[in-house]
Amino acid sequence: MRIFYLAAVASLAISGATWAQTYDVLIKGGRVIDGTGNPWYRADVAVDAGRIVEIGRLDGATAKKVIDATGHVVAPGFIDLHTHSDMPLLEDGNAESKVRQGVTLDVLGESVSVAPRDGLPVRNDDGISNDWRTFTEYWARLREKGVSINVISHASFEQIRLITLGYSDMPATNEQLERMKELMARSMEEGAWGMVLRFESGGPKWPAEVIELAKVVRKYGGNVTSHIGSEGFQQDKELDAAFEIARVADVPLHIFHYKIRGKQNWHLMQHYIDRIDAARAEGLDITVNQYPYTAMNHPWGVFFPVWARNKGPEEFARMLNDPTTRAKIKADPDFKAWMHEHGDAEGIVYARSSVPEHQKYLNMRLAEIAELRGDVDPAETCVQLMAEAGGNIGGIYFAMSDENVNMVMKQPWIAISSDAGALNLNAAGFPHPRTFGTNVRVLGKYVREDKVLTLEDAVRKMTSYPAQILGLSDRGQVQKGFMADLVVFNPKTVIDTATYEKPKSYPVGVPYVLVNGVVVVDKGAHTGVRSGRVLYGKGTRPELIYPY
Repeated sequence: MRIFYLAAVASLAISGATWAQTYDVLIKGGRVIDGTGNPWYRADVAVDAGRIVEIGRLDGATAKKVIDATGHVVAPGFIDLHTHSDMPLLEDGNAESKVRQGVTLDVLGESVSVAPRDGLPVRNDDGISNDWRTFTEYWARLREKGVSINVISHASFEQIRLITLGYSDMPATNEQLERMKELMARSMEEGAWGMVLRFESGGPKWPAEVIELAKVVRKYGGNVTSHIGSEGFQQDKELDAAFEIARVADVPLHIFHYKIRGKQNWHLMQHYIDRIDAARAEGLDITVNQYPYTAMNHPWGVFFPVWARNKGPEEFARMLNDPTTRAKIKADPDFKAWMHEHGDAEGIVYARSSVPEHQKYLNMRLAEIAELRGDVDPAETCVQLMAEAGGNIGGIYFAMSDENVNMVMKQPWIAISSDAGALNLNAAGFPHPRTFGTNVRVLGKYVREDKVLTLEDAVRKMTSYPAQILGLSDRGQVQKGFMADLVVFNPKTVIDTATYEKPKSYPVGVPYVLVNGVVVVDKGAHTGVRSGRVLYGKGTRPELIYPY
């Protein structure tokens, strides 16, 4: 009788059946896409104490929360490598535009990072003051508010230089460079994941400074991320600078939103793909991300000449109010070239401003605004509007081609990212639709409709590959022992609903999202739960890590 009993237990184990084990969450009957690029398989997924504890046929198991995933895909939560969620998460930690898509981790930083902020003026955005100084202080503020997704941040090279040298464009002295390195080291010890760069067109003016700080990042096991500035006629020069940082500092380097802007440049996309392939063949650890849209989103000031804005926003605003300077800007070859790369008057959209008189221009193209104002020259309209707005106008730019988006997306070294913050439906202005739709757009349009990617590869580009880029060892895959950041979506219906005309619209086809093992999206509705965490970089001092 005992022999029969043991044989029965063995038989049950082999078949995948279990006794009445109880878990926190049990996801049953779904098609598991594990994030590695492997083909899907059918299995149940059990979650306990925030981690995936069993995967297989879990017949007889029970749970506090059972999710029926029949007809759905169970995948790792999506990791967004390039976001601007630092202030929005303090305003609304529910992160609805992200988590409703299945995003479970946002990477902050780019141009402006949450820290360090030593000596910088306090700014108030939507009632939120950035009156902290260090990463440690920002993390404490974020934990106090609570957040529904996980968060990582880089430290901005430009911000560290601003703290140390102000708006000077002279090279740092030895003493100043040492101060910059100290701030970078302190940031890494406080939890920063690495360093982020935003090149002006043509690359950094003093590349040796960037390389020295990149060496500090390498010492702490971090990576360097780079927003190259031109994405047009100077992109080769900027890639040369980025590759040299990776080469000399011997550090992994990740490049943001790879593209080529300006119709006259579209034919060069294969050349820039070849450049990444060549750098990787050389042995440089270069990785890249992309957002799945043909329009860009950033301030209008980006296409103004560098000389007009490199002394800071206050001086830029003052210069714009000088008629002689405005005429000089209009005549500048860079201004003309960069306006052209941004889509000219027909492709440049007025997306955000705090000027009450300008609200009527929101979501209008520059050509339409010029016509409304009775201006013959849209360039004059552009410069005058910037003067009226103190140099602070947000824009969307139709400047890329569908063919190039598809070509880039197919590359094995491309990850998917949004370049957008975590917002809700009450957000001001007209954000780019990528804010509410990036990841689901890939699954719906580029996988199901256009068949640019397979479903498995699309999931890989949003999960295990970003985790690999960041060096995360227990996220980005549906694997036993990994943290239970999970998304359940319907591959037949998942799609973005956000458009350029109506950008604030949540997606469909994503009924469940778990963050650290807790259900944050349940039957398509946000539960209000804020189970996200700060994920600290490898160089963080142990005493600064908050025990969740």
